[in-house]
Amino acid sequence: MNIPLTPLRFLRYSARQYPQRTAVVCGEQRFTYAQFAERTARLGGALRGLGVKQGDRVAFLGANCHRLLEGYYGVLEAGAVLLPLNIRLAPQELAYILNDSEATVLLFEDQFKGLVDSFRGDLHTVKSFVPLDFKPDAGWMVRQNYDELLVAATPCQIDIMQVDENSLAELFYTSGTSANPKGVMLTHRNIYLHALNVAITFGTGSSSVELHTIPLFHANGWGVAHSLTYVGGKHVMMHKFEPVEVFRLIEQEGAQSLSVVPAMATALVNCPERPRFNLKSLQRMSIGGAASSPTLVHEVETKFGCACYSGYGLTETAPVLTTARMKAGVEWSGDTRYEKQASTGHAIPGVEVRVVDPDGNDVPHDGKSIGEIVARSDGVMAGYWKQPQATAEVMRGGWFHTGDMATMDEDGYALIVDRKKDIIVSGGENISSLEVEKTMLSHPGIYEVAVIPVPDERWGEVPKALVVMKPGVSATESELLEFCRSRLTHYKCPRSVEFLDALPRTGTGKVLKKELRKKYWSGTESIRPEFATKR
Repeated sequence: MNIPLTPLRFLRYSARQYPQRTAVVCGEQRFTYAQFAERTARLGGALRGLGVKQGDRVAFLGANCHRLLEGYYGVLEAGAVLLPLNIRLAPQELAYILNDSEATVLLFEDQFKGLVDSFRGDLHTVKSFVPLDFKPDAGWMVRQNYDELLVAATPCQIDIMQVDENSLAELFYTSGTSANPKGVMLTHRNIYLHALNVAITFGTGSSSVELHTIPLFHANGWGVAHSLTYVGGKHVMMHKFEPVEVFRLIEQEGAQSLSVVPAMATALVNCPERPRFNLKSLQRMSIGGAASSPTLVHEVETKFGCACYSGYGLTETAPVLTTARMKAGVEWSGDTRYEKQASTGHAIPGVEVRVVDPDGNDVPHDGKSIGEIVARSDGVMAGYWKQPQATAEVMRGGWFHTGDMATMDEDGYALIVDRKKDIIVSGGENISSLEVEKTMLSHPGIYEVAVIPVPDERWGEVPKALVVMKPGVSATESELLEFCRSRLTHYKCPRSVEFLDALPRTGTGKVLKKELRKKYWSGTESIRPEFATKR
């Protein structure tokens, strides 16, 4: 018997097996699995009532909330495709995504009402604007808000046996730092098998409690919406990341695990309020979204008393590909353990990862030879929405080409050394900006740092460090340069340091290195390739 692989089966299973267990905690509201399933069925019915048809795209513009989590299942119950939007995008970016995806419904929170009003006149396909958490107060909105639509709706649950597991279930857009965002197509099958692989990897069970610190529109956040629901665990929603609120929710709800980007982990370990809270329930903090450092992993484990390790994945891979947990047969101790736990890691079950040279051959597994990470798994996307050429560029030879440059050691642990575009080529030598950043982050006074190439008459380009110091801590440029030179080969070290109040970031927390580089390359005779078309 073949039953279609669809994430709808996750919630239906937990609603049958754990109907009275707490499924979702969101502010003062708590929902059991029976209530969670009922609300998603009503959402499916409400969307059908708005005219949503099979395969239509339904967009959500909101922060982490039980309503967005319900969208992960309710939109699929209507036979439609979920499109979570990055809440930090500019109006023109949001309009582009909604038009490109041809979304028909947009559900949005009160805090984004003015934003939506500013670009709705530019939209071509959106017919229904649904308020999520407030009463409709303008003629262009539907007459009932989200909860009112649910109350009035007839529950709708699609026949599982009629689901095409290879059909589109979710559409996520990449950050688009160098071009227009691309829509990543994830199928029912992609999502189902990815969730199984993640649940196996992390030992997720019905007693698991996850704090959703990462936004559900982020590649590092949405996978938990499936794997935790699958086993009947408890979702604790966090509307906005604030360190003290993280601590309060861990203590109040007994949260056992959470995922963060490095900037969030740095904020947590440096928050002076942390000792006030009982955080003993916390068992695991996973760091992803950007490269971590051994220093940060050590600080998390020391100050929180929980396991901390990195992981790696992309929007295109649903997202998890690797984890830096210690696997059976591998023994680490001392500083080596923190170095390995801050690495990219080894492939999780169901995933194959290789590091290859330009000809597609595996580089030696010596921890030194550099190549591009390629991967294949059941979670790799079906392709980019309406972009067959871009799809063909990354799907070559039966493998997804990530664009991340890495080494592989004898134990199968990869270590990303940089994105192709971020490698600094100085006097013919390749310099990993990530390696330099990790070294500088071991300085006790540095809060965060970005290393970028700047023009140099003799070497073509050289590294420059842009540093944010911890509050109340100061250092001179010469002190930081000497700190780096005592730990790295001199040609890898920054030639200069600039102190900033903060680093610019994308909506998903990644440092906007391209924006940082523009200041130094604009108007120069030697133009980096990434800026050449924009002169």
